[in-house]
Amino acid sequence: KWVKTTCGYCSVGCGMLLGIKDGKAVAVRGNPDHPVNRGKLCPKGLSEHHILDAPGRAKLPLLRKDGVLTPVSWEEALDVMIARIGDVQEKYGKEALGVIGTGQLLTEEFYTLGKLVQLGFRTRNYDGNTTLCMSSAVSGYKLSFGSDGPPGSYADMEQADVILLIGANIADNHPILCQRVDRSTPGTKPRSLIVVDPRVTKTAMMADIHLAVKPRSDIALLNGIAHILIREGLIDCDYITKHVSGFDEYATFVKEFTPVHVAVVTGLTETQITRTAMLYGRARSAFIGWTMGVNHSTQGAVTVAAINNLALITGNIGRTGAAPFSITGQCNAMGTRESGFASSLPGYRKFESATDREDLAKIWNIPVGRIPTARGLAYPDIIEAAVAGKVKALWFIATNPAVSFPNYNLLAQALKSVEFVVVQDGFHPTPTSDFADLVLPAAIWGEKEGTYTNSERRISKVNAAVAPPCEARPDFDIFMALASRLGVRNELFP
Repeated sequence: KWVKTTCGYCSVGCGMLLGIKDGKAVAVRGNPDHPVNRGKLCPKGLSEHHILDAPGRAKLPLLRKDGVLTPVSWEEALDVMIARIGDVQEKYGKEALGVIGTGQLLTEEFYTLGKLVQLGFRTRNYDGNTTLCMSSAVSGYKLSFGSDGPPGSYADMEQADVILLIGANIADNHPILCQRVDRSTPGTKPRSLIVVDPRVTKTAMMADIHLAVKPRSDIALLNGIAHILIREGLIDCDYITKHVSGFDEYATFVKEFTPVHVAVVTGLTETQITRTAMLYGRARSAFIGWTMGVNHSTQGAVTVAAINNLALITGNIGRTGAAPFSITGQCNAMGTRESGFASSLPGYRKFESATDREDLAKIWNIPVGRIPTARGLAYPDIIEAAVAGKVKALWFIATNPAVSFPNYNLLAQALKSVEFVVVQDGFHPTPTSDFADLVLPAAIWGEKEGTYTNSERRISKVNAAVAPPCEARPDFDIFMALASRLGVRNELFP
């Protein structure tokens, strides 16, 4: 039989059909009715069903006894987890527990985990591994618009006259999305493609203009484009008057970014910079997209704000084909941001807003004082707090930080410093589970049901096609079992 579901590899959010025979996944194909991919899949999606039967799946709860991870029952595993975390919090305070989730969880699971951690375990120190890749986009959107939500869609890429991609090699990393840019794709309209990237990528090879900037010069280029747009009058004064604040100060600031100056900083020619600015400024609809080339920067949030500024001064936002658009990485990085509890409360609500907290307290039927008034530590800060002795227990869900965290030595020190480490994952052993005191085997994509939100904020269904191996359980079931042991299941999840 064929089971409709959504790809779990990246943020594009392709619909697929998973072929099941004799209880096993044996094939996969694109769903022709899904509006994102229209029946096509990239090589990653076409091979995704193999992960379900891959070696190294976590199958049994494991508890470290006498230095060795030993199989135990779920009852013992969860009872020990509650007891050990309870001991840590009694000795060092509630926020001695740090929890790291992931953009791989279903939206419903991430939301449930947030309530469990912050309202059940009563620690604010909860974040997702999406912070490592998307915090710049989140912060930049909040700086510009006050809220973290990409104001565009994939369809805009097909309707734009000019597409400017910055630090985004979508031909390799988001190939299905790349089809909306490729002018050889049937039905696409003529447009100009500009790619800003120090490297000659496959995407750069498709471009009309490849701006091979020096690393760390994106902000200068963006401000230089703004300088030319303002100088040439290629801005939308009516839009600025109605919707933009701070324009006069901004215009004064970018006066310094002359083509001569920007050429020196970026390594581009004045002609390249001017031509790019004129194409963008004269476009009926201009689209700017970016990925990790922008976000993985110490100046990522400022770069995102500079991108948004170009859209704001030209009115290229809120219209068909016009948007500043972040392309996320993980399959549900957008859903985890919407469901909240890490950098914000669910639904883009703010911890600092009394109104937002009161609204949620009414929805959840709990005292408003239970809801934190400020976010807790971010992912890197949780790790540093563990090294400093402020966080004494760590719980990782569906993430492998020993591979992905930027500073391995710091992470290893944190994992060795705390009193209790829980790793909840679909695979074992991993470089992270080697440090664990407790391993909880979790179901993965293809074995559980819920939703993902893709980069354009389209929500798609994820369905279970096969059973988890051995005693592995869906993350949602694990969270609910812990809520029962904490005595908060009926209160938080009525």
